[in-house]
Amino acid sequence: MGYRLVEIELSKPLAPIELAPQHDGVGLIARWQDQLIGFEMIALPASSVLSAERLKAVADQRFADRILVAKVDVELSARRRFAAETALPNLSIAICTKDRAKRLSRLLSSLDPIRWKSAFQSVEIVVVDNASVDATTREAVECFKDVRYVFEPKAGLDFARNAALRAATGDLVAYLDDDVVVDRNWLAGLAKACRYNPGAGGFTGLVLPFRLDTEAQIFFEQNGGFGRGFVRKEFHNTRFDNPLHPVGSGSLGAGCNMAFDRALLVELGGFDEALDTGSPLPGGGDLDIFYRVLRSRRPMIYEPEYAVYHEHRETIEQLRRQYWTWGLGMMAFLVKSRRTDEELSARHRAMVRWWFFDRLKAVARAARRFRGRDFRFGIAELWGGIYGLAGEYDRSRARVQTIREQNQ
Repeated sequence: MGYRLVEIELSKPLAPIELAPQHDGVGLIARWQDQLIGFEMIALPASSVLSAERLKAVADQRFADRILVAKVDVELSARRRFAAETALPNLSIAICTKDRAKRLSRLLSSLDPIRWKSAFQSVEIVVVDNASVDATTREAVECFKDVRYVFEPKAGLDFARNAALRAATGDLVAYLDDDVVVDRNWLAGLAKACRYNPGAGGFTGLVLPFRLDTEAQIFFEQNGGFGRGFVRKEFHNTRFDNPLHPVGSGSLGAGCNMAFDRALLVELGGFDEALDTGSPLPGGGDLDIFYRVLRSRRPMIYEPEYAVYHEHRETIEQLRRQYWTWGLGMMAFLVKSRRTDEELSARHRAMVRWWFFDRLKAVARAARRFRGRDFRFGIAELWGGIYGLAGEYDRSRARVQTIREQNQ
């Protein structure tokens, strides 16, 4: 059983939503005059109908405040003539992929109709083939017009990200994972964020589910998914309501949908290739680069109109491993950044203590309430954290050095 994903346009009359026998719920993607304003999951009996009256009640309860914000935003945008006249930079879209030709084609197909209507001065797409085992990735790229293909023989996501950084010619580099598709307003949302925040070092955006067909996908989204909400946010190096900021940089967004000032990335030395290497350390790279951008005294912007749809893990076992890698990547990042940023080393130590205490509380809460799946996922994340704290970053650096030597 799964959830049916349905877009609703709240500025127009609503129609009933019918569920098929294989659906026991609906995921509502709400828009107001085409602007994404909300997402809601509703459990329903299979083959049932969500009436227009109930849909309107849900909209009144869940989305009314966001409609008001959208209306105010439209009014303010109309008055920001100076921002509308700001020249936008050249944009490079970087897609790092490995042995996923079908998903790559799906992503490129979602980009194709919007790239030619962009407000950016120019838009290029660079696909980095991260040591795929056959030619299907190259063949997928060849099916699309004006898409550059780069082969990176060193397997590892941050190797691929840095290869894209070297190949990109744009002033701004937007990174996409191959398991997403972009929203039709993705480029417009990024352009809007750039216009209103010309000094920003980086941008992140909304991540919604691409499908909710499996138990694991539904569970993940019900527990927050990759969503960071529908409110625009600005992040700086300091934050008075959080004494550990900016160490907890995961709140900024997700690595599957992020963009950076290319000159700043080059100045920072690019991505840390000992993080996000794939197995056995498939994480931490996005946390690290978010943190380093903020520490450079450049703000980062979260823009919900800069949105993608992510294909979540299909099985419970895949999702359990994802929880494990989150703990692993988080601790590897904290170990690395504590060593390299002595000024905030005390905050890194405090974050380690807070993280383990918070996860232990979550595991204890799940045990008390007999939530076996929450308990198992919590244990997996804790074990990942312990392993990450016990030298995984150093082991990864040694592996990466070996990979570099083998590819000289």
